[in-house]
Amino acid sequence: MLFPKLEQFKWLYKWYVLVILTLGYLLAELGHFLIGVTSKATSRELGYGDFACQFINVTHYSVPNITICDTLKTQETCVEETHCEWDRNGLGYDYQLMAGPTFIAVYTIVGVFFGIAADRFNRVRMLCIATLIYAVSVLGSGAAKAYWMLILMRMVLAAGEAACNPLSTGLLSDIFPEKDRGLVMSIFNWGIFGGYGLAFPVGRYVTPMNLFNLGWRACYYMTGILAVVVAVLTGVTLREPERTMIGEEKHKDADDATMDRKLAVLDVEKNHPEKQVDSAWKVLLEPRVVLLCLAASVRHCGGICFAYNCDLYYNQYFPGVDLGWSLFIVTCLVGSIGVMLGGVISDRFVLYMGVRGRLLVLALSQLIATPFAFGSVYFDPLWAMITLGIAYLFAEMWFGILFATLVEVVPMSVRSTTVGVFLFVMNNIGGNLPVLVEPVSKSLGYREALYIFYVGFQFISSIMFFGTMFLMPKKHKKEEVPMQVQVPANGVVNSVSANVESIRL
Repeated sequence: MLFPKLEQFKWLYKWYVLVILTLGYLLAELGHFLIGVTSKATSRELGYGDFACQFINVTHYSVPNITICDTLKTQETCVEETHCEWDRNGLGYDYQLMAGPTFIAVYTIVGVFFGIAADRFNRVRMLCIATLIYAVSVLGSGAAKAYWMLILMRMVLAAGEAACNPLSTGLLSDIFPEKDRGLVMSIFNWGIFGGYGLAFPVGRYVTPMNLFNLGWRACYYMTGILAVVVAVLTGVTLREPERTMIGEEKHKDADDATMDRKLAVLDVEKNHPEKQVDSAWKVLLEPRVVLLCLAASVRHCGGICFAYNCDLYYNQYFPGVDLGWSLFIVTCLVGSIGVMLGGVISDRFVLYMGVRGRLLVLALSQLIATPFAFGSVYFDPLWAMITLGIAYLFAEMWFGILFATLVEVVPMSVRSTTVGVFLFVMNNIGGNLPVLVEPVSKSLGYREALYIFYVGFQFISSIMFFGTMFLMPKKHKKEEVPMQVQVPANGVVNSVSANVESIRL
């Protein structure tokens, strides 16, 4: 570590690690979601996507009885309206391919490999390299001169970002104790909502500023430069922590004989990766993990569905209202309060109910959010934003609690591997199901499609999380015995101390 004196302030160092890892995740997600906001400007310069009739100036119109441009389907009728223009709108097959499948395919596959590697090698070094990879890809997106180059940079971005969750989650689980785990995981996973929320003002308002005559490219250059700084700080100021046991595994191993057997298995798995993968699959096929993964996939589908469609939906139904900053406040600020609130509440419940307490908070939060999610699609702009804010306050509790729960029921030796595979399944199911919105909207209507895939899937996930709660163990009554596994900087276990401390993913 560059600053040995930080050892005197361990309580401060662990929070510093959380800040760096969260910033890294936030910038990765900002680079991920920027394309959805800048796509119109990007498509016009790089020449991809559909042509459509649209407002000439998206500073919006509030004139009564004005013709809605997107109802005009031909260029001839479009140009007859002085406030409309016929040009690329940033959507179409090209956009959908770039935003979804090409990103998800690389992200999910590479994430599994990073998860496996995280259980065997130095996580800080890998995270530094991965952050640098996605930083370069975001800079490359800003420098893209053709559509295929943008596609390539999106794929590289997915490869780098895939490391953020499994590697960071493992590091944080080894640094923070159980009593802070839910809050810490919630703060870290706030990076998703922070990055997504920031994409709205950055993409909508930085692009027309045309800084240094760069237009939309400035958004990517700014994000990429900041990511390079975070990559350097990760590699220079962070150190690989000792790997520890947490939650259910720690309680089960309080007995010395059981611990010796556990450590023997751990040593075999670390030196025989094929057995490590077998163990991970055994964990993933446990009924409680399977149901947790399915519930998470359903919830993720609802969230991704809204993320990819909210801007399009509100622009279509309320073309005269600028909701850019409103969406930022709701998704980034209100969402972040919900994320941290969920962590704090679940940390209190886990003290009395064990891991079941986290699932109870998870199920109730999604259930409470459901009627407000419905209101965000049903009402006009003012009440839509109010109900969306309330929905986000409760709904966004889920991600941090989910992974705090997962790491507490997964053995230390396959923790990051399990998270990587878990994310692979969750992202492939939840990330690809939203493509059904298009055919359903053509059959039933755009608003009705969001009722099903956004509101409906959120409600279904709450029921599934509640059912998963009963598959989790009750709170262990036995007093905890502090223990700690010693792991060298290369991440491979060669020797183990007598003690094993508390752990997490």
